[in-house]
Amino acid sequence: MIKTNETSLTDEKRNPIGVICFLAWPAILEQLFLTLVNYVDTAMVGAIGNGTDAGAAIGVIAPYTWMINGMFSALGTGFSVFVGRAFGAGDYAYAKKVIRQGVMAACCLGLFFTILIEIAAPFIPDLMGADPSIGENSTKYLRFLALGYTFSSMSVMAASVLRCAGDTRTPFVCNVLMNLMNVCLNFLLIFETRTITLFDGGVELLGISVPEVSFRMWGAGLGVAGAAAASAMSLTVMGLVMLSRLFFKKYPARISIREDWKPDKQIMSSSIRLALPVAGERVTQNLGQIAMTALVTGIGTAALAAHNYAITAESITYMPAFGFTAAATTLVAQSLGAKKAELASRFGRLCILSGVIFMSVVGVLLFLFSYDLVGIFSSDPEVIELGGSVLRIEAFAQPFFALQMVAAGALRGAGDTKMPFVYTVIGMWGVRVVTAVLLIRAFDFGLYGAWIAMVANIVVSGTLMLIRFARNRWTKNEKAFSLYEGNDAAAQN
Repeated sequence: MIKTNETSLTDEKRNPIGVICFLAWPAILEQLFLTLVNYVDTAMVGAIGNGTDAGAAIGVIAPYTWMINGMFSALGTGFSVFVGRAFGAGDYAYAKKVIRQGVMAACCLGLFFTILIEIAAPFIPDLMGADPSIGENSTKYLRFLALGYTFSSMSVMAASVLRCAGDTRTPFVCNVLMNLMNVCLNFLLIFETRTITLFDGGVELLGISVPEVSFRMWGAGLGVAGAAAASAMSLTVMGLVMLSRLFFKKYPARISIREDWKPDKQIMSSSIRLALPVAGERVTQNLGQIAMTALVTGIGTAALAAHNYAITAESITYMPAFGFTAAATTLVAQSLGAKKAELASRFGRLCILSGVIFMSVVGVLLFLFSYDLVGIFSSDPEVIELGGSVLRIEAFAQPFFALQMVAAGALRGAGDTKMPFVYTVIGMWGVRVVTAVLLIRAFDFGLYGAWIAMVANIVVSGTLMLIRFARNRWTKNEKAFSLYEGNDAAAQN
């Protein structure tokens, strides 16, 4: 039965900017918090023993962890776009059916990657050409982290379907709690038992003399492996909490364990059909990043650490892009589900424009504070100089990064996942990797060559995404939803 949602996001009486902000701001705040926690996480790892080696140990295998997370996100996109489509049509029964299928698919994918990484972990650092001194830590990190992949996959699925249902607040709150837990566990698992001193030598606060306080703090002393174990435990808790929201949150598509959980071939195949190009896009990106990391690894350990820290610092620029991308996907999917193609186009344009404006501002801040950001993670002058310099190069690409992410999000909301994949292949392998090889190997640009190539990739991909969006053909992309059943009659055709 199809119901009408009078408070729908696609109600044309509502202010479109207000609707976009309603969806985008929780996602932006979520990304801000994730970035801040990631800074703390990386700084904690950088504080143990030889911080440069510890940072390099994580950096050398980072593209693999990004690729796996990309697979989880791609699967979530495939199912969540159908959820958004069903919400736009007011067909909550179908939305619930898609969500149940998505949870099962996410569980299977998470288990697959857990088993795969536990087997492959010892070989990955060697494949990346890592120095033997950091290979053991890289392997430990991967194996501990993989233990949380099943719940991580289900958490990403739950967050994706909730966002496409118009709920960006629940993923935000859950991510805040999960990352606070991660920081606390890092504090206990990374460092050895040590003495902590507060108010060293005594201080005066508000006219009151506060004496020095010292106490022993227990620590497991696991180093890099402790950071991974903390992440795995936090991901497990996050997955359980996010799943519970699908079962207990009061919203139209709440699912129940007593409902039909048999695999549905049509839903699985049509959702995976949308997810595969997104997965291909993520694999393309991450294989390219693996190639780039291998190139940077050949430059030296300091360059690899600077590269890793600069990428971590750069993640602050994802805040507005992530928020407006989530809003674009949700609003385009729901608008097309409600048969409002012009509204979908308007929402897409406004999301892209907002993303470009906000990311341009963040790009200016990134340029001004580049060295300070890298200095959070390392005290090595060479690492700070390299990392800060390449961040200044990348800062100029931020408006195009907004085009690349937000326009792609709008296209995915319309079920157009193939062309973003094609543009990613062109940008990553036709531009970034080729340019990096030339600049690093032929012209000896070092780490600077890798980041110049990254900027060229972003400019090309962003421009192509904008052209695809501007042609407006995606508003008529019914082929992607040919298996969408709005009612029982449609299911029989």
